[in-house]
Amino acid sequence: MKVLANDGISPSGVAAIAAGGHELITTKVAQEQLVNYINEHNVEVILVRSATTVRKDLIDACPSLKGIGRGGVGMDNIDVDYAREKGLTVFNTPAASSDSVAELVMGHMRGLVRFLHDSNREMPLDGDTKFGVLKKAYAKGLELRGRTLGIVGFGRIGQALAKLAVGAGMNVIFSDIHDKDMDVELSLFDGQKVKFTCKNVGFKEILKQSDFISVHVPGGDLIGSDEIAKMKDGVFLLNAARGGVINEQALLDALESNKVAGAALDVFTKEPTPAIKLLMNGKISLTPHIGAATLEAQDRIGTELAAHINALA
Repeated sequence: MKVLANDGISPSGVAAIAAGGHELITTKVAQEQLVNYINEHNVEVILVRSATTVRKDLIDACPSLKGIGRGGVGMDNIDVDYAREKGLTVFNTPAASSDSVAELVMGHMRGLVRFLHDSNREMPLDGDTKFGVLKKAYAKGLELRGRTLGIVGFGRIGQALAKLAVGAGMNVIFSDIHDKDMDVELSLFDGQKVKFTCKNVGFKEILKQSDFISVHVPGGDLIGSDEIAKMKDGVFLLNAARGGVINEQALLDALESNKVAGAALDVFTKEPTPAIKLLMNGKISLTPHIGAATLEAQDRIGTELAAHINALA
C-alpha cells in the first residue's frame, strides 16, 4: 500500500512499514495542498498526528484513500464517523502512549507541590540576588504520600497514572462510565506483580474527596465554576487530555481566589496560541501538548500504526 505519514513517524515505524512491503512517503504536505498530493500519488493510507486534519471535504475529494491513521489517542482532527460511513478504515494507537502521558502528569504533580515550575522561572532571574527570599517563598511544599488523587476517566492512561500514584503512597479513586471498582496490576522491576483495587466513587465524590484531580476523557466541558465550587479548598487540577475539559477562565478565577492551589496544563482550548493569562500565571505548570512525546512512545506508535496498515492490506 502507498502510505503518507504527513506529520512524521519514528524510525521504528518506518522500518515496520517497509517490512510489511508498503511504500512510505514522509514528505510534509501543507494542508491546502493535501488533496492534490494524495490524488497525484494515489495515496491509500494517510497517517497524521495533531497537525493535519482529515475532514469531509478531503475524504470526498480523495477516492484512493482506504485508511486514516492517527498516531496518538484523540481523533478530533478527523471526521471519523463520516470516514467510516464512506467505507474507510480509521484507526489510532491508544495503547502506545499511556505510560508517557501518565509520567508527564506525575511529573507535573511532583513539581507543583514543590513549586518547581515557578522556581525554574525565578531562579535564573533572581537566584543570585534573592536566594533567601525565594527559599522562603518555596518553603511550604507538600508531600504526595497520603493524599487523594481523583482520576476522571479510567482508561489506559488513567490506570497508568494510578499505578504511579499508588507507588508514591497516594490514595487513588476514580470515576468512569462503568460503575465497577477496578483491579490494577503494578509490575515491579524484578518481575514481581502487585495487584490493588481502585474504587469507582463517581464524579460527585471525586469533586468532594480529592486533593488532586486529573482528567483523562476525550473531550467535553467537564469542569467549570460550579464543579470547582464543590471541591476541597486548595485542590490541584491537572489536564493532559483535551483543551477545555477544564474551563480555562473558571480555572483562572479559582486560582486567583486560592480555591485551587495550583494547576497543570498540557493541553489548551486554543492551540497553538494558548491564552496569555494562562501562560503568565505562576500557579500553573505548563507544557506544550507533549504527553506522548517520548522516544519510547513514538516507537510504539510507529509499530502500532504499521500493524494496522498490515491488517488493512
